[in-house]
Amino acid sequence: MDGWYVDDRCTNCDVARQLAPDLIEEKDGRSRIVRRPETEEENRRLHAAVFACHTRSIRPTTGRADGTLDPFPLALDDTVLLCGHNSRRTAGANSYLLRRPSGTLMMIDTPRWSPALADRYTALGPITDVLLTHRDHAAHGRRYADHFGARLWIHEGDLEAAPDADRVIRGLDPREIDEGVTVHPLPGHTRGSVLYLADDRYCFSGDSFYWSRSLGDLTVAHSVTWYSIEELAASLARTADRLRFEWVLPGHGDRRHLPADEMARRLRALTEHTRTLRPRPVDFTAVRW
Repeated sequence: MDGWYVDDRCTNCDVARQLAPDLIEEKDGRSRIVRRPETEEENRRLHAAVFACHTRSIRPTTGRADGTLDPFPLALDDTVLLCGHNSRRTAGANSYLLRRPSGTLMMIDTPRWSPALADRYTALGPITDVLLTHRDHAAHGRRYADHFGARLWIHEGDLEAAPDADRVIRGLDPREIDEGVTVHPLPGHTRGSVLYLADDRYCFSGDSFYWSRSLGDLTVAHSVTWYSIEELAASLARTADRLRFEWVLPGHGDRRHLPADEMARRLRALTEHTRTLRPRPVDFTAVRW
């Protein structure tokens, strides 16, 4: 489309469409560019999609994209930044940086590994912890933690994905891991899935639930629940009333910012809906983005 194209390595992960929904759409199970950017802001959004794509499938016909237009890490507000540069080894999952009042940061899940990217993130301040939400996103955790001199966290249920973790979350009870930051075990998507709640404002939900643009609501990835949809339903029932947040920040699926009371209402409704779901075969094409 006017000098840009999406190559056939696209896995339909939705990341590009999250960043440039008015420029990129889904067709026949992959992303396609529907028009060229017309403003400077649209050009920035297109390049955010380019540098987040884990297969680097969004390309200019003239060659490589202009690296000076790489916007990452990209501030979502004054506390959370999107890392970008999603990794093939995490199935293209989003990852985040969380600023703390002390001036330090935490990384939630990880982008693709690169020393240059790691240096770019540490330019924002010392990173004390790398928080993994579950096994599918563990690929680069140890390398980032070692580069930062940070602690690597994972739940015992997914420990085999990061057996050298520095901190192991055990059991089902919530635990405060830093001032204002609590981990809530949420088995379901995987046995060791967790979410991290920060400042009663930010919910880093991993792959447990996300915002679906097509549904206009919170939802669960029923068709790619690896461990147990019944366990996920039980986890939500146990946890939902303990959570208060304005931002849902998932690994896969879209982000959303709403008033806390509205998020709480939607999470209660999702909890009730998930109770009705039954196991089904894994089917990536059935995910409702």
